[in-house]
Amino acid sequence: MLNLNINKGQFSLRSYLNFESDLSKKQDYDPRFRVYNLYLEGRNLFDIATIKIGRQPIFNSIAGGGVFDGVDLDLRYSDFKLSGYYGGNTPAYQNFETTKNWNDDYILGGKFTTSIIKNTQIGLSYINKNFRPLDYYATRFDANLNPMQVLIEGNSNQFKFASADVSYRQENMFSLDARYDYDLNFETTSKFEVSGRYEQIENLGVDLYYNYREPRIRYNSIFSVFDFGNTQEIEGGLDYRFFNQYTVFGKFANVTYKDDNSQRITAGINTNYGSLSYRKNLGYAGEMDAISLYGAYSMMDGFFTPSLGLAYTSYKLSKEDAKNNLTSVLAGFNLRPWKALSFDLQGQYLNNRIYKDDFRLFFKINYWFNTNLKLI
Repeated sequence: MLNLNINKGQFSLRSYLNFESDLSKKQDYDPRFRVYNLYLEGRNLFDIATIKIGRQPIFNSIAGGGVFDGVDLDLRYSDFKLSGYYGGNTPAYQNFETTKNWNDDYILGGKFTTSIIKNTQIGLSYINKNFRPLDYYATRFDANLNPMQVLIEGNSNQFKFASADVSYRQENMFSLDARYDYDLNFETTSKFEVSGRYEQIENLGVDLYYNYREPRIRYNSIFSVFDFGNTQEIEGGLDYRFFNQYTVFGKFANVTYKDDNSQRITAGINTNYGSLSYRKNLGYAGEMDAISLYGAYSMMDGFFTPSLGLAYTSYKLSKEDAKNNLTSVLAGFNLRPWKALSFDLQGQYLNNRIYKDDFRLFFKINYWFNTNLKLI
């Protein structure tokens, strides 16, 4: 993998490339060249605008993370910011080419954000993502029940949402985040969630979370014709920090489905050297008991860092099903003889009824460099 940036003043050419080939067995696609990022960026132009052109990353709660080929423009003035983006979906396997159908295979969106109210941020956003599936022929029956070939053509609508979000922060006292998503294709509320944290009492935190959620299904998918029902989830938790390096926590959640409900219990402790946690699920979503331990400790000024993880899970999908057990172990170390060079070795072992015994060994070499090539 290669992450290469070239900078000159307010402008940068950024790239994130990957070249891969299976060394143990020849594959049909060997070798494969992937272009994750390749774009030109201009920052703070005319003291107001930042623009990116090319293949670039996008992070969006509706369409998810990924990349697209197009343009992204941010305008920022005082406590106001206006963002907009448009471009084609990236071809499969991040091939070095653009979409051939800009009318049906694109993403378009924008967001307006303001922090003009003290301790508060408000955002309004819109996204329209289109992806037209390939046409295909399928056998159907005519009026006389004779089989015939019919061309199946899908439309290009996928996601079209309007959203609003609000965040409020009162340091060392209280914080609140809320978000609302409206599905313009189905003309219904897609999701509403709100989370808050109270921490005015020293070392003690109180968390509360609620969400209402409809299944997020692509408008051009066959699954959009089914009624899956919505879910509602509420979770409350406490955490307490002591000796400045240990935090114990506990949470309880109840999830309500269309005709049933499920509960979730989580507890554990986080330290500077690792964590220990326990989780239990009850009800409609299945039954599960899981305990996990992970730790890592850096020695000799970061030269040697061993790590160890253990997990044991016992689960069944319903009360009538047989119980399954899963055990996993990982152990390894990081060796860093110089700041720019490091070696990672890790072994992973998994045992359950399906995979039986599965053991894998991973080895990685990292070399980080930052060199002024003086090209411009």
